[in-house]
Amino acid sequence: MSGRPASRAEPPGAFVFPSAGRTHEGRVRRLNEDGFVESSRLGLWAVADGMGGHAAGEVASRKVVESLAALPAPASGFGFVRDVTEALKAANAELIAYAAGRGADVVGSTVVVLLAVDGHYACLWAGDSRGYLFRDGALSPLTRDHSLVQALVDSGALTPAEAKSSRRGHVITKAVGVDPALELDMVQGPLRDGDLFLLCSDGLTGVLDEAEIAALLAPADPDACAERLVAAALSRGAPDNVTVVLVRAEAA
Repeated sequence: MSGRPASRAEPPGAFVFPSAGRTHEGRVRRLNEDGFVESSRLGLWAVADGMGGHAAGEVASRKVVESLAALPAPASGFGFVRDVTEALKAANAELIAYAAGRGADVVGSTVVVLLAVDGHYACLWAGDSRGYLFRDGALSPLTRDHSLVQALVDSGALTPAEAKSSRRGHVITKAVGVDPALELDMVQGPLRDGDLFLLCSDGLTGVLDEAEIAALLAPADPDACAERLVAAALSRGAPDNVTVVLVRAEAA
């Protein structure tokens, strides 16, 4: 992202960001441990997925969401990335202390964050909540799962087809609240008019493949896309919580 100060006015080439978010507990689970941030005002959107099987996953996702939603308006792209990173590291330390106080092994959450400022975007993440860019009719992943299965695919020990049915699919290697030294990965690039970004928890990608997701992103209206994606996941049985955030970049 550019380090130049972001103008609060809308100069030529600036963007507006209609967006929509939806979350659902799914067809099986009674508790929704997902959360999301949708703030076109800040140029910040996020999905957090409290880690299933661990104590107080809903506490973890809520801490992540609240930490991000409380950030001030960005003064620059560089500063925005720094502020988000520091907020997540603070949440990480709080969750580790919370888990220790409860005698729990882990109280953690995955997170994927999209930032938009000064004509550029950045996507930061830890875990297997994903970010995608739908541009010119093609869906491209922005993130790469921090999971044991992905590591096995990368090493050649599993094929992508085998990975889909692996029983180790929910073993996460990075998340907020897991390790004292939180590491976030990041990708960034220039925005284009008509770009559509999708952030989602694995409750969506666990039941729909990327071709099916792409087919539900046209026409690219964020609100309609969010409704279609959640409905499609529910139609497949939705064994996990399902959360989606859609963000469209439109030239102002």
